[in-house]
Amino acid sequence: MDFDLNEEQKIWKKIVHEFAEDVLRPKAHEVDEKEEFNWEAVRKGGPVGLTGMSIPEEYGGSNVDAISNAIAMEELGWGCGSTALAFTAHNGLGTSPLALYGSDELKKKWLPIVASGKNKLGALALTEPGAGSDIQGGIITRAEKDGDEWVINGAKMWNTNAGIAEYIITLVRTDPKGGSKSLSMILVPTDSKGLTIGPAEKKMGLRGSPTHGLTYDNVRVPLGNLIGPEGRGLQQTLSTLDAGRISIGAISIGLARGAMEAAINYAKERKAFNQSLADFQATQFKIANMEMEIELARTYIYKAAWLKDQGRPYSKEAAIAKLFATEMAERVIYDAIQIHGGYGYSREYPVERMYRDARLMTIGEGTSEIQRLVISRHVLAG
Repeated sequence: MDFDLNEEQKIWKKIVHEFAEDVLRPKAHEVDEKEEFNWEAVRKGGPVGLTGMSIPEEYGGSNVDAISNAIAMEELGWGCGSTALAFTAHNGLGTSPLALYGSDELKKKWLPIVASGKNKLGALALTEPGAGSDIQGGIITRAEKDGDEWVINGAKMWNTNAGIAEYIITLVRTDPKGGSKSLSMILVPTDSKGLTIGPAEKKMGLRGSPTHGLTYDNVRVPLGNLIGPEGRGLQQTLSTLDAGRISIGAISIGLARGAMEAAINYAKERKAFNQSLADFQATQFKIANMEMEIELARTYIYKAAWLKDQGRPYSKEAAIAKLFATEMAERVIYDAIQIHGGYGYSREYPVERMYRDARLMTIGEGTSEIQRLVISRHVLAG
């Protein structure tokens, strides 16, 4: 086994780290406080390749491998959790299904627009107000054929990027009979008549990443906006979520790494009982645990990404990686706050924001409970 990154991946890591350091970190506190999206990151990230990581080069994308994607998401998470989430929602959810399953006509029309960084991003609408994790049975948003158009009616919740998107790929029920072949993905431009994007949600964390509710009131789009074969929406969604779990785990590692660095710097500067906090064994043990957990999480994230790159099954590994990395981040940032003491609870210090940002990671792209179900079913199936 080779645990080294190849030269291209090392260069990519350096490029994205410098991007995060220059463009994301300086504005991380501001975008959280003002609840404003960092558009500068998109404009400067496009030429770097960060808005086209899931898009083939022929459509203007950078089309990086899964390990390079994980590298990028960790560095972006280190820079700013809010902006990192918007980037992964764009690349993994808003463009990947279109790039993998869409028609040539759809890809030619939309992918170059969202890959450039000059325009808005892509988004994916899955969750519904009464469905939560029940994708197969809980989706009631429906699409019916009328001539050469789909007519869509329903509602969606928790849609990352909806307010900053060119289009929203929407999971709908196209067969009222139900079953595993009753769902489909349809691309809906955000300027479609009858589509209402609600105000951004007031959230605990990731406040610079806009999240919206949607309503579809007789929204009409061409039949050609169907992504992939009709009735394959469930399978496409599950595959998309598997890949997205690696990205969410990688962002969590970046958040944890940023918190550990902040804790180390604070511990070296802060004096107590005539010595620095870093000289106390209690602090040293916390730092040791942080390093151990971050390294373990990153290793398994890379394993899941490597399996994806090899074209091998990785659903179980993605669930393990996402579960461990997201819960690890909460533990690491908790200890980082403890090292800061009372200052860690203050919004003046970044660990407070990081703790709030990390909390969503155990919910989005499948809750920790869903990950445990995925893992156990793979194990029990033998």
